[in-house]
Amino acid sequence: MAAFDRITTEPGRMNGEPCIRGLRLTVRRVLEALATYPDRAELKREYPELEDEDIRQALAFAAAYLDDKNLPPVVVR
Repeated sequence: MAAFDRITTEPGRMNGEPCIRGLRLTVRRVLEALATYPDRAELKREYPELEDEDIRQALAFAAAYLDDKNLPPVVVR
């Protein structure tokens, strides 16, 4: 498993959700922002505190969290 030295979790901050470097910026919000702003330059204008390594670790953290979990099948109707 990769080291996530930029991902922090504190029970009293952001309801204990994993955050970037202790900021009030959750990993989930970074992932949502990546989906909203596919252009990294625009993303960084919106979140100037976000660094490339923060983004990389947020993606890796999400991938590790989902690794080897059995997810229910998606039903398309």
